[in-house]
Amino acid sequence: MPREGGASSNHWCGEVGRERTYWVYILANKLGGTLYIGVTSNLVKRIYEHRTEVVDGFTKENGVHRLVYFEQHTEIEFAIRREKRLKKWNRSWKIRLIEETNPNWNDLSPNCHAVSTGSSAFADDDSG
Repeated sequence: MPREGGASSNHWCGEVGRERTYWVYILANKLGGTLYIGVTSNLVKRIYEHRTEVVDGFTKENGVHRLVYFEQHTEIEFAIRREKRLKKWNRSWKIRLIEETNPNWNDLSPNCHAVSTGSSAFADDDSG
C-alpha cells in the first residue's frame, strides 16, 4: 500500500517546522468496529472535535472517537487524494492498514495530545 506526496505514517502529530502538515486519519468505535476516514490540517483539534461531539454527523451518531491510524502529508492535494482512495478500499484492506502499525487498535490520540498541549493545538482549521 504505497504512499505518495511525502507521506509518513503514525510518527508524530505536530507540525513539521514551518511547513504545512496535513493528516489522513482513521477513527473506530472499538476493535474491529465502525470506521471513519478523514483529512485535516490540525489532527489534535479534529480529534478533539470528534471526541466532544461538537459537530453533528457520522462520528457522533456512531460513537466513533478512537484514533487508530494516521499518516502525515506535506501537500493537501496528496492528502485529499489519499483520503478518497482509502474510502474506496474494501474493509479488509482498511483493517490490514490499521493493523500493520496498530494491531490492537489502541487509541493513538494521547500521543498526539502529548506533543501539542498549548492553545495553538486548537487553532482554526478549514480543511477538516
